[in-house]
Order: sequence, then structure tokens, then C-alpha cells
Amino acid sequence: MEEPEIKKEVPVEGGDELPASQDDDIQLNQKISELEQQLTTCQDKLKRSLADFQNLEKKTRADIENGINAKLDKFLLSFLTIYDDLVRAKEILKKENPNAQGLDSILKNTESLLAEYEVFPINALGEIFDPNLHEAIAVIEDANLDENTITKEIRKGYISHKKTLRPTLVEISKKPQSK
Repeated sequence: MEEPEIKKEVPVEGGDELPASQDDDIQLNQKISELEQQLTTCQDKLKRSLADFQNLEKKTRADIENGINAKLDKFLLSFLTIYDDLVRAKEILKKENPNAQGLDSILKNTESLLAEYEVFPINALGEIFDPNLHEAIAVIEDANLDENTITKEIRKGYISHKKTLRPTLVEISKKPQSK
């Protein structure tokens, strides 16, 4: 035997009574509305979390890359000191003995290695002084040259990945003071 369905009359504002099924519909619609709001909130939180994660991932990659580049730059600076010593040794050896082919070969291989890792010398002689690329350690007066023209390279500078690894030590010109 089936039990008959009992319908309850629910009072509503204004004194009208609604059948129980309409009350259930209203409650369901309210619950659906609440769940949709919760879903929207969760979706917003998920989007924000994903954006935060992506930003963290980019920052972490950049930090790792910067750390590696800093270590590489430190190594290259030490390496360039050895390279400078080899260049000086070649100059001295050529003065005493014109046969410096072995050293020429070492220097050529070293220059190839530097170029492979995008380390290039800064050409400064005759250029206008640029504090981003050069470090002036001497000034000479010369009326024939423009102000701040580089007249002598004292130590070669190098650029690595578009930044100055080591500035060129230079001597620059200055116009004589008129009396």
C-alpha cells in the first residue's frame, strides 16, 4: 500500500499560504544561489592561486638565472685576470724571442672560448668616455682632442650578455685651461 502524500501549507508573508512543493523550490533555489556564489568564490581563489604560482615560478627562474650568472661573472673575472697575464707574457716573450706560436695558439683558443660564452672586449681607444663601460684613472691635457676622448687603454674591459663584466681602465683627454 502506498501512503498518500501529505502536503503541508506553509505561511508566507502577506498571509498567503503556499503548498510545500513551492517552499521546497524556494529553498532549493536559495541553496543553488549559495552554491553558485561559493563556486564563483572558489574559482576566483583558484585563478588567484594559479597567478601567484606562475609569478612565483617566474621569480624563482629569474633568481636561479641571476645566481648562475653572478657565479659565471665571478669566474669570468678571475679567468680574465689569467688571460691578461697570458697577453703580457706574449708581449714580453715576443720581445725576447720572436717565436711565440704556442702562446699565440693558447690566446686564440681563449678568445674563442670567451666569444662562445658571449664575452667580448670593449673597444675604447678613440671613443668618448662612457662611465658604464670605462673607468678613467688618468687625464691628460690635449688641445687637439675633444673633451673626454679616450687616449689610452690601460686595461681591457669586457661585456658579457649586454652588461659590463669589467670596465676598461682608460686615460681620457681634457682641454687645457686657458689662462
